[in-house]
Amino acid sequence: MDSEEGKSVWVKKGATLSDKSARKEFGLTQEEIIEAVRDGKLQYRINNMFGNPYLKLVRSEVEAYVDEKYGSDYLEKKKIKKELAQTNKELKRSKAQVASLEQRKAELLSVLDE
Repeated sequence: MDSEEGKSVWVKKGATLSDKSARKEFGLTQEEIIEAVRDGKLQYRINNMFGNPYLKLVRSEVEAYVDEKYGSDYLEKKKIKKELAQTNKELKRSKAQVASLEQRKAELLSVLDE
């Protein structure tokens, strides 16, 4: 990998993530992330936002690390669970909207019947 390729991953949108995002998205602990960094499995850069430091990690390396540590189907199951949760949330919102519309329909029909 030449230096241009190495730098480009750090500036591509979506190619990196923070340690906090890695913990949330992949279910890793801070200790696992630090251990992987020490073992040379994850590259990192130290960034800060509003004076708060955080580790910036390469997403593809984090995915490879999770595959190695938890197995290849772990990420797929996480994605499916996330999509299922999103679908359930949307269904709940849609049901509430339908109930609200049914109530408004009943009110409008009662006004017409008077």
